[in-house]
Amino acid sequence: KADALFPKTYDALATVLLEEIRCSQGNERLHDLLHKVAERMAAPYAERTEGRPLPERVRETARIMEEQGCLVDVREAGDGEYYIDEFTCPFPKVAQQDRSVCALHVDFVRVLTGGDTRLTQSLLRGERACCYRIRSTPAKS
Repeated sequence: KADALFPKTYDALATVLLEEIRCSQGNERLHDLLHKVAERMAAPYAERTEGRPLPERVRETARIMEEQGCLVDVREAGDGEYYIDEFTCPFPKVAQQDRSVCALHVDFVRVLTGGDTRLTQSLLRGERACCYRIRSTPAKS
C-alpha cells in the first residue's frame, strides 16, 4: 500500500541523468560510463556464464534476461552465429527518449555471452524484436 503512494519516476530520472552526463561530459564519456554500468549489471551473473562454451553462454544469457522480465527467444543460425530475440524492452520509456540505453543493453549481452554482439533489429525502429547477433570473438594473437 505504501509503495502506491510514491510516484514511479525512475524513467524520468534515468533520462535526465543520461542527458546531463552527455551535456557535461560528452558522448564518448557517456558511452564509457554506460560500458562500466553494463559490466556492473552483468557482474552478479558472471559465475553462471564464465568458462562455458558460447552456445551455453547464449542460452544462459537469455535465461537471465527472462529472469529480468523480458520475453526472449534464442536461435542458432549456423556457422557459429546465435541470435537472442528480445520482444520486450527492459527500458522502454528511457529508450524512447535516449537510445544510448540500447547500447548499454547490447553491452550487457556482450559481457554475459563473451561474444561479438551486434544489434541487428530494434523495437524502436518498428521491428518485431531487438535482435542480438552473437558470434565467437576472434582469437587474439
